[in-house]
Amino acid sequence: MPNPFEIAQSQLDEAAKRLNLDADLHHLLREPMAEHKVRIPVRMDNGAVKIFTGFRIQYNWSRGPCKGGIRFHPEETIDTVRALAAWMTWKTAVVDIPLGGGKGGVICNPKEMSVGELERLSRGYMRAVAKFLGPEVDVPAPDVYTTPQIMAWMMDEYEVIAERHVPGIITGKPVNVGGSFGRGDATARGGMVCLREAANALGIHLKGATVAIQGYGNAGAHAHQLCNEMFGCTVVAVSDSRGGIHLQQGLECHHVAEFKERNGTVAGYPGAKAITNEELLELDVDILIPSALENVITDANAAKVKAKIVAELANGPTTPEADNILHQNGVFVIPDFLCNAGGVTVSYFEQVQNASNDRWKEAEVHRRLDEVMTTAFTNVFMRRAREEVHTRLAAYLVSVERVAEACVTRGWAGSRNK
Repeated sequence: MPNPFEIAQSQLDEAAKRLNLDADLHHLLREPMAEHKVRIPVRMDNGAVKIFTGFRIQYNWSRGPCKGGIRFHPEETIDTVRALAAWMTWKTAVVDIPLGGGKGGVICNPKEMSVGELERLSRGYMRAVAKFLGPEVDVPAPDVYTTPQIMAWMMDEYEVIAERHVPGIITGKPVNVGGSFGRGDATARGGMVCLREAANALGIHLKGATVAIQGYGNAGAHAHQLCNEMFGCTVVAVSDSRGGIHLQQGLECHHVAEFKERNGTVAGYPGAKAITNEELLELDVDILIPSALENVITDANAAKVKAKIVAELANGPTTPEADNILHQNGVFVIPDFLCNAGGVTVSYFEQVQNASNDRWKEAEVHRRLDEVMTTAFTNVFMRRAREEVHTRLAAYLVSVERVAEACVTRGWAGSRNK
């Protein structure tokens, strides 16, 4: 399996070369500015104490406080968290919000833990990293296998430590404890804005367009619903970690969501053909939306991707080698740190609301999100045309340039260029 941080570094290296970055500045941007590894003792329901390993990486704070989710996953690694923190740095920059990039994670299997064990782990993680966090320092959020409820437990634990009300310490919270309207589907909604703009630029009609979605968690399930509601697309295939389903006449989003809620998977959905996650990527569809984990489109299968547009709601689903193959084959990729930036954008809106003790209506959140994502896509698309590069490299050029300029302005590096 490719090392995700090495991939993130190679993507940066390509952009740095094109931007002619100063060597010392390039070196600064290749590594996290701070790394924290913690051990978390948790009393399990059987009375035993289990020790979990957790991480918090603060990659770059030149443009503002670090921002990034916390993942609970059995295969979490320090390099995965490093890569995701780097991508968060470029993500906040590409949508031009005043934040840096960070990421957190705990090696655990939440599917095998009770609610009580998850709460004790969540509070234990916050106790372990609280000294490194703060609204003006680093603000976590939900990610893979973490939820608004977990964010609420973590916020509450931080407030116990701080002995004051600090809602802005974390985002993605339930609305009744300082969360923002519009946060639940923000990642998918931001991706849909990018998809709309890409389709307009490429002359592709979305009404009736066929869609396959790999991954049916928060982002994938909301993407299914929004593809139907916003554009009238026909979602013909979806999948999760236990398998996929394919129905050429289209899958009804609410029925699939209800089936997964009851059964824990979309696999076995009545009337649909069973397919693998690998087969889903190669379906003859107009739009492919990878919404699961890293490195699913590689040099081994990229040539078999038939979609006209790949909208990456997952982090790091495409390897650099696959990027080049897709570009050569005329597949338009909306890169992850642009396509899925709706989540961090609305998290930023949540921070702003918490800081001002305000609450925006959902329609206002949607309007502001659409404006941010449309502007970001336009900037990347124009850079792509001007530089004659694939879309991911164009997005890197926009974001790395912004972060580099902030580092130079602060005096962290002598100059931007060699």
